[in-house]
Amino acid sequence: MGVGEGFQLGTVGALSLSVVSSVSIVICNKALISTLGFTFATTLTSWHLLVTFCSLHVALWMKLFEHKPFDARAVMGFGVLNGSSIGLLNLSLGFNSVGFYQMTKLAIIPCTVLLETTFFRKRFRRSIQLSLAILLLGVGIATVTDLQLNILGFVLSLLAVITTCIAQIMTNTIQKKFKVSSTQLLYQSCPYQAMILFISGPFLDGLLTNQNVFAFNYTPQVLAFIVLSCLISVSVNFSTFLVIGKTSPVTYQVLGHLKTCLVLAFGYGLLHDPFSWRNIFGILIALVGMVLYSYFCSIDNQQKVLEVSTQSPQVKETETDPLLGIENGTTSVGDGVVPKATVWSSNKDVDA
Repeated sequence: MGVGEGFQLGTVGALSLSVVSSVSIVICNKALISTLGFTFATTLTSWHLLVTFCSLHVALWMKLFEHKPFDARAVMGFGVLNGSSIGLLNLSLGFNSVGFYQMTKLAIIPCTVLLETTFFRKRFRRSIQLSLAILLLGVGIATVTDLQLNILGFVLSLLAVITTCIAQIMTNTIQKKFKVSSTQLLYQSCPYQAMILFISGPFLDGLLTNQNVFAFNYTPQVLAFIVLSCLISVSVNFSTFLVIGKTSPVTYQVLGHLKTCLVLAFGYGLLHDPFSWRNIFGILIALVGMVLYSYFCSIDNQQKVLEVSTQSPQVKETETDPLLGIENGTTSVGDGVVPKATVWSSNKDVDA
């Protein structure tokens, strides 16, 4: 097996792990939130990160990966930024309608494209832009309902989008710049992310739910679902860093919208959630966009390989990270169904 084929299988494995684990944690968290009434998203996410760090520490002790320290300021800045984006996403939904929150998530892709184009001189072909537009249109039709807007909610959403985009771009660039694996980066940044959320979580959750996380009635059933959610989150966090490291932030967001469509379909098929022809139509359009995105990226990959093999001059970088493709060294934490009975949810609660 060649290096390219091995990398492609690794990418497929990472993408599959991300989809399965993310959909699983959505189902678990939906039961925890909607059925059992545990509505403390930010605090739960801090526990996710603490369990992830402990699991990686055990893996390090078992020598399953090598600890590779690098720039402490970069790690700390990344950890604080990533943790802050989680809190801002929670606040975004707390002060906005569900429909506007869905629009916030859709805005992450164009914002990422803008940032990478502006600061990394990365070119996105028109075919790639068209496929992303089709994807966003489909997800918008399937998920966006009301669009109630207020100034505070808009500011929080804007900050959430910007911090999320920068954090995901940093996930990719740090791994490439310092030549560290996704596991090494996750292990070193987890404590900072967990610390930010562990300190701010009870306050934010209290602000959004008017409840005290420490006064909640932790029944055995609630504890069982919390433990299960934390265990699944280890796979979610690991696969998130792995996917972004192997592909790009844009590809990761495309995958995130695929997970949203799968969750919607799962909720309708097995949980009998309300569903309409609009949902079906939107999902079909989104799937067309995803297929086109992967197809055009694969074509770009093949063209770039041919150009590199026939010419020595450097080729301008393009977005060539298909969902099932080979990385070309480009520089580059979701997606769940928001319970209608609650006033908050978190993209990162599913992905972190």
